[in-house]
Amino acid sequence: MSNLLGLAVLGLLQESPMHPHAMAATLRERGLDQSFKLTTGSLYDVVRALEKAGWIAAQETARVGGRPERTVYAHTPLGQEEFLRWLDELVRVPADEYPKFLSAVTYLGALGREGAAEALRERSGRLRGQVEDIRRGHQEALSQVPRLFVIEAEYALRVMEAELAWVDETIAEIEAGTLAWPAEGSR
Repeated sequence: MSNLLGLAVLGLLQESPMHPHAMAATLRERGLDQSFKLTTGSLYDVVRALEKAGWIAAQETARVGGRPERTVYAHTPLGQEEFLRWLDELVRVPADEYPKFLSAVTYLGALGREGAAEALRERSGRLRGQVEDIRRGHQEALSQVPRLFVIEAEYALRVMEAELAWVDETIAEIEAGTLAWPAEGSR
């Protein structure tokens, strides 16, 4: 299992057995659909893969009212063991990640000084809004649950603040002319 949505499913099943619809609703309610790529199809694919691997098992299938039958899943002993192994590895071992922004920054010079500064100013504004949203949501969550339960929002906030600082510093360098730039015609 390499799909991180599987980690989210296994994490939710740490709390209690549940059916995929409840898993999706819980992930969205907690804002974790920002951390895990979540679609109904991908969630059901992951649940089937986890079941096939023997990490989770159907506990019961029930129908409530006129709704379709829903299968409730729970960890197996193997699933519990693998979840903890996988989680431990993800925390311990830095992994290569390929963020889109890093790829774009590689070719920032192609936008020209003004185009690059303009694009970065827009990104800065958007990041500021996101930082404020995360900060507000994090503070609200901290009033309801222990810090450990929302520590991922704290990490996301720090990463975003670091990116914002870098973007703002780069804008200042472009505007001051201290960031070396190839001659406009030599691209």
